[in-house]
Amino acid sequence: MKCVRCKKKAKILLKRHNAAFCNDCFLYYYANQVNRNIRRHKMFDRNDKILVVVSGGKDSMALWDVLAKEGYNVVAMYINLGIGEYSNRSQEVVERFAQQKGLELIVKDIKKEYGLDIYVLAKTLKRSTCSVCGSIKRYLFNKVAYDGGFSVVATGHNLDDEAATLLGNLLSWEEGYLARQSPVLEKTHPKLVKKVKPLYTLTERENLYYVLLNRIEFLHEECPHATGARSILYKEVLNRLEEESPGTKHRFISGFLEKGRKHFQDVAEKLELKECKTCGQVTTTEECSFCRFIKVCNQQER
Repeated sequence: MKCVRCKKKAKILLKRHNAAFCNDCFLYYYANQVNRNIRRHKMFDRNDKILVVVSGGKDSMALWDVLAKEGYNVVAMYINLGIGEYSNRSQEVVERFAQQKGLELIVKDIKKEYGLDIYVLAKTLKRSTCSVCGSIKRYLFNKVAYDGGFSVVATGHNLDDEAATLLGNLLSWEEGYLARQSPVLEKTHPKLVKKVKPLYTLTERENLYYVLLNRIEFLHEECPHATGARSILYKEVLNRLEEESPGTKHRFISGFLEKGRKHFQDVAEKLELKECKTCGQVTTTEECSFCRFIKVCNQQER
C-alpha cells in the first residue's frame, strides 16, 4: 500500500477517502483539512485573536497544536469543573503542554474563583451534572472571550461529535437545534463572541493519529459522567454504518449543511436577548443561569 501523495510506503489508511498516507503526508492532509474548513466557512484569519477551548482530550489538544503550528494567534482556556481527579489530571496535561510549547493558557477554576460545585447544583436544582457543566462552560467560553477581546472561540468538536448530534436532533425533531447546527455560530449580540469548529470534517481516529504522530500528551479517559450518554449510542450506530459504507458520517453532515439546514431556518428560535442584571452577560432572562448558580451555592454553604 503506497501513500497517495508521495508514493512512499503508507502507514495510515482512511477508508472514507479511499486513500492511504505515510506519516508526513497524513500530517499535511490534516493541516490542509483544518485550513480548508477555516477558509470555506470564513471562521477567522491570522489577524484574529482566537480563544481555543481545551479539555486535555485528543481533539482539543490536536486543535490547539495545529492552529499554533499554522501561525494563528491562539490562546487556550481550560476550565476546571471540579470533577475530582479527572479535572486535576486534565489540568496537568494542558499546563504541561503550554509550558513545553511556550503557549499561553488561561485556567478558570469554578470552585476557587466562583464557589461553584456542580454536584451541589445538580442535586439542588434536580438537573444532570452534564446539563450544569454545559451551562457553566458556555458562560465562561463567552465571558473570557468577550472580556479578553477575542474575535472567536474555537472548540475541538469532530466529525463523530457533529454526526451524533445531528442524528439525535433529527430523531427528536429538535427544529431549533437543527436550525443552529453549523461549523460556525455567528454572534447575534454585541456581547456574544463567534464560535467555530475547525475539526468538524475530521474523525476522532484522525485526531488520535495526529496527537500520536506529534507525540502530544492527552488524557485518555472520558469524563466519568459521560457513561450512559445517549450521544455514545448514536456514535456506535454511526460507526456501524461507517464500517458498512465508509464516508457515511461525512455525507450525513455535509448533505445536511448543504441541503437540509436551510429548511429549518424559518423555525429558528427568535429569542429576546437581554443583559444579566448581575453580571451584564447575555441571557434570555433577567438574571443568567451562572449568576443563579452562584447564589444557590452560596445559600448551601450557609
